[in-house]
Amino acid sequence: MTIGTLLLWVVVGAVAGLLADYLIKGVKLGLVAAIIVGMIGAVVGGFLFSLVGFSLGGGIIGDIITSLIGAVIVLLIYRFIKK
Repeated sequence: MTIGTLLLWVVVGAVAGLLADYLIKGVKLGLVAAIIVGMIGAVVGGFLFSLVGFSLGGGIIGDIITSLIGAVIVLLIYRFIKK
């Protein structure tokens, strides 16, 4: 793993986590938490998409959308458990 790959993961995680935080009301994350949620969301989204045999392609936009969907799922689960 190169520094560039790690930086890309952080950027994709940050974008997905911040977008998910904006979309899901009732959960307020800071930047670091948003990055972590986005990275976890990337794993969750990638896993779920692979289960159904769906892919958004190999580009950065597809990675962000996949991460966003996973991050939204993670935040919905978090909000459900928190209540």
